[in-house]
Amino acid sequence: MLAHALARTAKARGHETTLLTRAQCDVTKPEHVDRVLREHRPKILLNCAAFTKVDASETESELANAVNGYAVKYLLHKVDENRIKLVHFGSDFVFDGSSQRPYREDDPASPLSAYGRSKYLGESALLAHPGGNWLLLRTAWLFGRNGVCFPRTMVELARKGVPLSIVNDQIGSPTFTDDLAEATLDLLDRNCTGLFHVVNSEPASWFDLAVAALDEFGIPHPVQPISTAEWRAKRPGQAIRPAYSVLDTAKLARTIERPMRPWREALRGFAAQMRSSDT
Repeated sequence: MLAHALARTAKARGHETTLLTRAQCDVTKPEHVDRVLREHRPKILLNCAAFTKVDASETESELANAVNGYAVKYLLHKVDENRIKLVHFGSDFVFDGSSQRPYREDDPASPLSAYGRSKYLGESALLAHPGGNWLLLRTAWLFGRNGVCFPRTMVELARKGVPLSIVNDQIGSPTFTDDLAEATLDLLDRNCTGLFHVVNSEPASWFDLAVAALDEFGIPHPVQPISTAEWRAKRPGQAIRPAYSVLDTAKLARTIERPMRPWREALRGFAAQMRSSDT
């Protein structure tokens, strides 16, 4: 989902890009990474590889750690060796949700889940090398035209008439992959390094996002709000999620000299793309 958005954005700006599948470059296999860097000799490596199954990470923590953590450490070693810039994408799940305000880049991480710990493992590899030629972009709640995402799933279920009960007490930052890609390229154009939060502006709950998605697609389907406690009672094996993980983008806005647009406006753009692809 993110890689395609980055490729489209880079191409529109006149950059040559190469998209690699997991089969072509499994980041957990050093020999794959070595071969790709040797064959393609990139100037910038954008690492969109991630194990994003939050609940599955609880039972597959070794795989999550390998993809989200140890692979990043190896990538950092290789890009340093080959003088390549590394862009890696982090997660709001590194925070525990206890904040009373949007999280800033320098707030301490305290992940609640195996997924969050695996993402922080990758972040830590970069943060342990301040001044390196890397960008760490924390983001959250991605949606976009390629692949599975929450708004698309809500629309598909509603069209099938499936009853929807959506959590309304987890608050975060929905983010359109196209907007994340634009901000990423803006930071690269400025030769920025370090840690930035990159999400669409304004907070939302999963319930808010579900209702807005159905509204944008013109689907009159009821959505029932439920609490996290009620949801976990139905699915007791679920990972613990932060109750509040809104990310502060003030540093980003100062750097690229513009704010990120509100998520609802971005969702409208996503819906327009999807309608266009259906026709």
